[in-house]
Amino acid sequence: MLRTLILGFITVIGLSGAPAFAETAPTPIDAETSTAVSALKQLQTNITSDIDKLAKSNGEMKQFVEYRIKEHANQYHDQLKALMGQEQLDSATLLPLVNDHLAFINQVAAYYAEDIESFKSELGKDNDTAVMLNLANRERERDEMLQAKYETLTWLEKLGGDITAQKQTLLAALLKRSNVLNSLVHFTQDKLKTAVADAATAGKDVTGEQTALITHLKERLDLTSSSLTVAINLLDQLEQDTSALKQTLFSISGDITQDVLNIDVASNLLEQWWDTAKNQAIDNGPGLTFKVFIFVLILFLASLAGKATQRLIKKTVSNSKLKFSKLLQEFFISLSGKIVFALGLMIALSQLGFELGPLLAGFGVAGVIIGFALQDTLSNFASGMMILIYRPYDVGDLINAAGVTGKVSQMSLVSTTIKTLDNQRLIIPNNKIWGDTINNITVEHQRRVDMTFGIGYGDDIEKAEKVLKAIVENHPKVLKDPEPTVKLHLLGESSVDFVVRPWAKPADYWDVYWDITREVKMRFDQENISIPFPQRDVHIYQTK
Repeated sequence: MLRTLILGFITVIGLSGAPAFAETAPTPIDAETSTAVSALKQLQTNITSDIDKLAKSNGEMKQFVEYRIKEHANQYHDQLKALMGQEQLDSATLLPLVNDHLAFINQVAAYYAEDIESFKSELGKDNDTAVMLNLANRERERDEMLQAKYETLTWLEKLGGDITAQKQTLLAALLKRSNVLNSLVHFTQDKLKTAVADAATAGKDVTGEQTALITHLKERLDLTSSSLTVAINLLDQLEQDTSALKQTLFSISGDITQDVLNIDVASNLLEQWWDTAKNQAIDNGPGLTFKVFIFVLILFLASLAGKATQRLIKKTVSNSKLKFSKLLQEFFISLSGKIVFALGLMIALSQLGFELGPLLAGFGVAGVIIGFALQDTLSNFASGMMILIYRPYDVGDLINAAGVTGKVSQMSLVSTTIKTLDNQRLIIPNNKIWGDTINNITVEHQRRVDMTFGIGYGDDIEKAEKVLKAIVENHPKVLKDPEPTVKLHLLGESSVDFVVRPWAKPADYWDVYWDITREVKMRFDQENISIPFPQRDVHIYQTK
């Protein structure tokens, strides 16, 4: 069947002789379009070659050849899409190509429909689970054809073609398909619930068949929900009301998508919840009141337990032999209280009758969606965790990171607050710090002060060296160990340069730097030692 299908495609696009577009586009085309059309020809040639191999292939090799044909067909679609994206469209060249591609898509859709009927004929032969899974997979492949067909129809309309009848046919097919998929989602969900309940009843005696059935049903539910999502998206683009279908995804399969914000879906769900709440209030008023009281009480106790846990964790980490940093201590203290309160909240919700399993699953899906929207924030969070684990700095340390120098005053999981030396407070995202070089200035107890002083070429080198050593050694904040270094370093263009490198405590760095610089100037003046600076001689010549 696949060979017949693809041969039909080859016949449509004219590979059996001259290409179809060669006959229908006699007018000249630009170089870029000509190159793209040549690439489409090459893809057609590749498909023809693979079809010849398909008839001689079996087993996994046959699957591989089918995969290549599908890949080349997808590339054909993508390259045609690129041509349709040009500002200046060559309708004479593109229209036959788009029509040919649409005909091929229709043939593929017919092949899938026939294949699906073949699968259905296998049902009832003690292998329904595997057959239904194969059906769901084939329906997922059919989704790709429907999406490609809609996109191709939009191209045809863009080129001036009349697609009214084809659009109506596609709409009717999508409405019928979405109705069947909607029922199939409910049916599969019910079977999954039954299978899970049976496995829970069996407990330790659960069989491998029961476990495999749950796995198959979950996979079927995912595939069917995905196909329903595609149908919904296409119906939305065709301006159809899909609120009931989206409600199915939300309330049955637990798929929380951006369509949750759709007003129709939200209103239907709120109406259902309101009716349920009203019936509960009438039928179970006293019991519901008691549950609300228990809910509030559990939250209150969880809050107290969270505060008590924070005090306990604070005492534990502060006295721990592991010597946690202040940043890590604050993290554990804050996190412990929040975890205890979150557990209390879930217990409280369970008392109101909420099923925690679907709720947590919904939060998980929502977390993925939110994660994509907050990628930078999550990056800061991950960087904050790395900083807490590896502890490159702590509160009160003087650091240079992300182009900023200052003392660390506070840190959260997303940002670090640094107070600069001129008393500015800067809040820096953690990923900027972790992704850059971190220089912890105060982590060591000693810091070298690097300075350079120049004297004139006519000055006494030994005298200047003795003066510099005396200045350094007599400064009260210069450390004796390690010993300071005073050495002749460079013979510059206009000066003889000495390097002066005393050691000091990090907190005394700038005092030592400024004091020595001032003292050198004063002593050099007293000792008649010059401090040269670059000079230029300008010669002026008069010309006739």
